[in-house]
Amino acid sequence: MDLLDARHRHTPDSSSSPHAASDMGLPLAGAAYQPYVSELLSFSIERLHKEPELLRVDAERVRRQMQEVAVENYGAFIAASEALSFVRAQLESFDGHLEAMIEEIPNLTSGCTEFVESAQQILEERKLNQTLLANHTTLLDLLEIPPLMDTCIRNGNYDEALDLEAFVSKISKLHPDLPVVQGLAAEVKKTVQSLISQLLQKLRSNIQLPECLRIVAHLRRIGVFSESELRLQFLRCREAWLSGILEDLDQRNVYDYLKGMVTCHRVHLFDVVNQYRAIFNNDKSGNDENSEGGLLFSWAMQQVSNHLATLQVMLPSITEVLCNGPWLSWIGFPWPPSANL
Repeated sequence: MDLLDARHRHTPDSSSSPHAASDMGLPLAGAAYQPYVSELLSFSIERLHKEPELLRVDAERVRRQMQEVAVENYGAFIAASEALSFVRAQLESFDGHLEAMIEEIPNLTSGCTEFVESAQQILEERKLNQTLLANHTTLLDLLEIPPLMDTCIRNGNYDEALDLEAFVSKISKLHPDLPVVQGLAAEVKKTVQSLISQLLQKLRSNIQLPECLRIVAHLRRIGVFSESELRLQFLRCREAWLSGILEDLDQRNVYDYLKGMVTCHRVHLFDVVNQYRAIFNNDKSGNDENSEGGLLFSWAMQQVSNHLATLQVMLPSITEVLCNGPWLSWIGFPWPPSANL
């Protein structure tokens, strides 16, 4: 009843706003107390009489709990006090350092100005290094192209090597002002020269038509020879192969040498002519209308002339020519039957 009477004494009327009660200074007029006040208004008279005792008991219980917490955590309180003292000492030290720093600020300002002026060149170099780092993998792949081409050439992977050469040629045209790219192109050109030498060396060996087709296709793709130069190189290389076969023959035995020479020209010369015609199928040097000219015709006539010259030199060395007439007919020499009589 006393609490209710006090509430009525401090409240002008029941229709007054909460702000008016707050302005009058009521202890329970704050927004935080409204739930409790609403709960009090719902209590009965007997419950309101018991409320002060219950509040006293709760306050005593809270006080005991606070004492227990203080006793149990006295170390924390002492540590907090020591920490506060340490922080206070550090703040005093910081204050001294700040004063010294304030005195050095003019020197710092001048040093920063010098740093900004000198950092422009470093910034440009840093940008270049960042660009290099961003393209490190690509640059590393580019630098590995020459040794990779060399490996492909040694392993006979000519198509892959020529693909790499075409790629380098393309980027050298796109970036003619980059020294790295131009240096890479120069190394690739050296490697291509090695590839050309290896392909020509293969043409000087005993290879069949499919391999000849592949080699000529590679040489055409490289583009170092014109069509006429490529045909001439092909015939020269095949001629070198034929000459190597003849050089391996034993010239001390004239009979065996001539037999081997005739067999070589009869078999291999025919193969070379067929290979040339199959590869360069638009060459009309073998036609009747061009029988007096053409690269293949001239080369074949030169081989026949060399063959006849060798026969003219060595046939007199054979003492029993008449006895060898059937053999000469067997190798294709025009030997009349009457010569055997």
